[in-house]
Amino acid sequence: MSGKYSVSATSAAHETGAVTQTVASLPATFGPAAEDQRGTADILVVDGGPGWTAETASAVAAGARGIVVANPVPEDTTELAAAADAAGTAVVLDLRWASNAALASGTAAPDARDAVRSALGTASLLDSVATAAPGTDPQRLLGDHLAALLAVSGGLHAVAVLRSGPTGYALSGRLANGAPFTAQGVLTAARRFGVDIRLYTADGGVSVQVPDPDAAWPAEVRVTGAHGELLLPTLYESAHRTAWRRLKDHLGAGTRPDDLAGFSRLTDLYATVAAT
Repeated sequence: MSGKYSVSATSAAHETGAVTQTVASLPATFGPAAEDQRGTADILVVDGGPGWTAETASAVAAGARGIVVANPVPEDTTELAAAADAAGTAVVLDLRWASNAALASGTAAPDARDAVRSALGTASLLDSVATAAPGTDPQRLLGDHLAALLAVSGGLHAVAVLRSGPTGYALSGRLANGAPFTAQGVLTAARRFGVDIRLYTADGGVSVQVPDPDAAWPAEVRVTGAHGELLLPTLYESAHRTAWRRLKDHLGAGTRPDDLAGFSRLTDLYATVAAT
């Protein structure tokens, strides 16, 4: 299909996914559906609160060509993935931090995932802090935090909860090479909202700072080693726009993203952490 894709979103998704602003920034590809066409829009945006997999499955059954899920909470995506594959529907997950272009740019430029994973063999510690506004659901923050950590590290092991309460949480575990990792979630207005990931090695490490998707500043990835400190190319692209641009690419190519299959790793890890 060529031309512009019509977009419809639930009221909750409009706010969670900054739909109006994002669609307006990509006017050559996407545009709001007319009032009388919202039920048959090409693209549907779904809020990722509890029950999003059932709502998305209904949209797949209704014939949506593409679906964007804004900030999804961990849920089992097995049946949804099968339904989307059978229908040929492109389902893209717009994750709070993990969708940021600096974590997986999809270009030839090095990104945070490349930097972190290439250093994991000599890692001595991975430390991470996620910060959100007071009143945020700590469990929602935990899901966002784990998604970002999985995006750069590929896997976390023996994860255990050290502390959990209304103001945040603390986790511990280990990396693939046996090195420890720690993760803290903090609900406070005294820090910039976002996630800060730091990997330490014998001769330096990697620092990844990702702002909230609605922030005006880009993520920063710094690699330190025998060469000194290197700031990776700065990508002025929000997580929202990155997700929508991926959807555009898949729709244009007639392919389907593997977001749902990849999300199962987060669901499994989150379930393990919640059980401790």
